[in-house]
Amino acid sequence: MTTPPLFAPWRMPYIKTLGKGGGCFLCEAAAADNPQRHRDLLVLWGTGQTIVLLNRFPYANGHLLIAPRAHKCELEELSEAEQLDLSVQTVRAVRLLKRAVSAQGFNVGINLGTAAGAGLPGHVHQHLVPRWGGDTNFMSVVGETRVVPEALSQMYVELVRLAGEAQG
Repeated sequence: MTTPPLFAPWRMPYIKTLGKGGGCFLCEAAAADNPQRHRDLLVLWGTGQTIVLLNRFPYANGHLLIAPRAHKCELEELSEAEQLDLSVQTVRAVRLLKRAVSAQGFNVGINLGTAAGAGLPGHVHQHLVPRWGGDTNFMSVVGETRVVPEALSQMYVELVRLAGEAQG
């Protein structure tokens, strides 16, 4: 019996950008100045130092990126204020994801440089990936495929709603 293919057409825009120049999507997100652009770019919130957004090509439902607004490629280039705010916004994002997706754990990490797996080596950013007991299954282990159970647009709406409640 042949296993039917699993289609992930949302990955094609990412695949087509690999190896090509172009602008920095994190800088574009940091420069967004109205709610529609925030929605288009999946920006959840920003501070004077940091931007928080959904990863358009997630490893798991609710995978967030947290980055300094300034285009810097190395951690040691960040000011103390940027370092502190990156940490503060990561804690805020953890709280949000616990409420939004009932995350039981998190992977938090920064890939510094192409050799470390950085897909955008020019702008340092942190990944926050929610995890659940038993969420590793045959799809990722055998099929080298990830299953993300909710559309980014739905996740965005829920996270913006909950983030607004937390601020209010």
